[in-house]
Amino acid sequence: MLAFNNACRTCHTLKEGDNRLGPSLQAIIGRKAGSLPDFAYSSAMKDAGFVWDRDKLDRFIADPGAVVPGNRMKPFGGIAAPDVRARIIAYLESAAGR
Repeated sequence: MLAFNNACRTCHTLKEGDNRLGPSLQAIIGRKAGSLPDFAYSSAMKDAGFVWDRDKLDRFIADPGAVVPGNRMKPFGGIAAPDVRARIIAYLESAAGR
């Protein structure tokens, strides 16, 4: 939870329907990228054409611009540390059923 709070919570929540600067990340694994109906995604994210899984999230958290060029995650530059990314993804998975 600490890794999520430090890196993600400024823009994202885990509460369904609670979109802020970034979309809610509630149940993101298994969701089509750019698909929440009540969030104004970038065209790049809407057209990304993939479903979020652990690997895609890991690569996106490491370098959002490499996975979805033109996304609106700036100024977030990514997280280089694999262990921190793994903790964030584990937290997203554990919070999915809340």
